[in-house]
Amino acid sequence: MVRAIRGAVQVDGNDRDAILAGTTELVTEVMGRNNLTTDDVISVIFTCTPDLTAEFPALAARKLGFHDVPLLCATEIDVPGALPRVVRLMAHVQTDRPRQEIQHVYLRGAVALRVDIAQ
Repeated sequence: MVRAIRGAVQVDGNDRDAILAGTTELVTEVMGRNNLTTDDVISVIFTCTPDLTAEFPALAARKLGFHDVPLLCATEIDVPGALPRVVRLMAHVQTDRPRQEIQHVYLRGAVALRVDIAQ
């Protein structure tokens, strides 16, 4: 089955190292909590809030071994009052897990985005 997994992390600032570190943490947590390998991943879409421009978050995934996985980066819409400095992802994966067992991951300040499902 194909499932979509959501996640987000609030990073410390518009800094290359901060974006890569936060994205690395997010991708690692998504993969670990869902018992996935890169072979299970079909594609990943990353978005950043408009205040994050110092690096592509997909670079962190490449550094983690996502060499043959299609990755895409985009900018979130600039909604007034939205949480700043957030990297989000939606990963499409092949898994036998039922939808209710998928672990969506919200880290650091991004927990506030989905209190209903953040672990």
